[in-house]
Amino acid sequence: MPTRAIGAAAYLQAFVLSGVVTVLAVRAYLQATNYPQLGGGGLHIAHVLWGGLLLVVGLGIALVFLGGGPRTAGAVVGGVGFGLFIDEVGKFVTARTDYFYAPAAAIIYVVFALLVLLTQAVRGRTGRGRLTPAERTANALDLVLSGLPGGLTDRRRIAVLRLVQGTGPATEAALAQVLDAVPRREPPPVRFWQRGAAWARRLATWAVGRRWLVWPVVLWLVVEPVVTVVAVVVDGVTGALDQEREWGAVLGVSATALVTAVLSLRAAWLLRRDRTEAFRLFKLAILVDLLFGQVFNFTVNQFGAVSAVALDLALLGVVTAEHRRLRRAADH
Repeated sequence: MPTRAIGAAAYLQAFVLSGVVTVLAVRAYLQATNYPQLGGGGLHIAHVLWGGLLLVVGLGIALVFLGGGPRTAGAVVGGVGFGLFIDEVGKFVTARTDYFYAPAAAIIYVVFALLVLLTQAVRGRTGRGRLTPAERTANALDLVLSGLPGGLTDRRRIAVLRLVQGTGPATEAALAQVLDAVPRREPPPVRFWQRGAAWARRLATWAVGRRWLVWPVVLWLVVEPVVTVVAVVVDGVTGALDQEREWGAVLGVSATALVTAVLSLRAAWLLRRDRTEAFRLFKLAILVDLLFGQVFNFTVNQFGAVSAVALDLALLGVVTAEHRRLRRAADH
């Protein structure tokens, strides 16, 4: 059985994030510049070709160089290439090679949603507690060997020693001796993007911990799907839906809104009797919307649905934090 890498989820996350950013950046750029074409004389160099090239470059970086840094760089470059590739999916699922095919946005969303689910599954299977002693030892050796050319920081040394804790006295002693042979180096200066990411994490942690934020979120989760269902019914009665080109997607949005409305209303009903179960249902309602409703939303509203996904993720963070707090309180 292949040895699992402890940093696999981080590399996948870098791949997914760079791919998502690339798709959004390309769509924004093309719209702002009125969709220019690279080429001439009957030629059009589609950016799917650049995507394939960057995928090869990203794979080459990961294959040629050792260490977590090159693997992360390969994941980012490969993610950019994948973003350029998947952005043109509309051309390859239609007979007329239609870049503006409406369901293309939904296909792109589904692909990245599946990659996020894969990342979470890998994260759950490659945590320190899930790896066998042999796998932890292999990962520790990989960290040590990648640090031989430039040295290891004290933080990385501590991570190596933690990995081999519990693998046996002989293994722990051997790794400690190997570490002694590796030169030390000072930690690199903190980059501006690292400071920005740390600030964003602190802000998110602060936000999900605010109890007063829970009730506006609950109100939104109850009212928003009900309003969506009512709006679709009204449009159907007034004939406004007759102008809609993507009937199937509209029905999908409506059906998902109906399901989330039922879940949210049921959760609101349970708030007085069983708040833990209520917030479990609120969380389920958001997940239904993220995994199903937004697929149809991207077909109807194209990339304008990105804001709805961002809102869903923010709501999910608040609801998940409250659900965890209630479960901990119930356990005590």
